[in-house]
Amino acid sequence: MISRPREANDYPDRVIDCQEAMEPGFQAIVDCMLEAAWSRGETLRSLKRLIAADNMTQKENARTETQLAIARAMMRAGKPL
Repeated sequence: MISRPREANDYPDRVIDCQEAMEPGFQAIVDCMLEAAWSRGETLRSLKRLIAADNMTQKENARTETQLAIARAMMRAGKPL
């Protein structure tokens, strides 16, 4: 079970609390990868790449949503795309 934030809104130690909540799952992933014969370095580099790929995906999704919102607004205004 992953613990929830202490408060619904932002608070000074929220990121630390998130990190602590994530720690057991992180260790479980690393342990499983080591048991499957991947090295710790490979595992950590791969996790970094997954995080980077997720960040790029989120940016692209936001860019696409912005473009769609602009296109919808132009269509409502009767302007050609």
